[in-house]
Amino acid sequence: MKFTETKIAGVFVIELERHEDDRGWFARAWCREEFSAHGLPIDFEQTNLSHNTQLGTVRGMHFQTVQHAEAKLIRCVAGAAHDVALDLRPESPTFKHSVATELSAANGRAVFLPEGIAHGFQTLTNDATLFYQMSVPYAPEAVSGVRWDDAAFQIVWPIDEAIVCKRDAAFPDYTE
Repeated sequence: MKFTETKIAGVFVIELERHEDDRGWFARAWCREEFSAHGLPIDFEQTNLSHNTQLGTVRGMHFQTVQHAEAKLIRCVAGAAHDVALDLRPESPTFKHSVATELSAANGRAVFLPEGIAHGFQTLTNDATLFYQMSVPYAPEAVSGVRWDDAAFQIVWPIDEAIVCKRDAAFPDYTE
């Protein structure tokens, strides 16, 4: 795997190193030793799938509050998505900054997000499925988020006609 740290400390884009032949390809998608070598010693406790039927679907920007803060490894296993990481760590020099990466079944990329990073995505195809590995279990009482289009973050989304659920659209304006 090839690890590339983004402008947000601790957020990595992870490229597969494919071994190809006439049958197709094989690649390692996760390795404790390689993650540890990059300062990412994570044991995942939960795995989730998010299937999205319509192009333009936005999910996010989600995180769990401090007592249940989670690290995530996200990969798109069908279709494609514009994936966004938003730094919500007040002590970080990139506080309120975001980075985006195209994740797709074709490119095989993954994104690693440390604790304190909000996550969201917009589907670039119909029938896009994202696969998440989480460092802590889902805790309903700790679920939180910020609005996907909040002016405080200036996140650029590729598709203007976004499909957003009521909960995600109802997050209040961000205040520090």
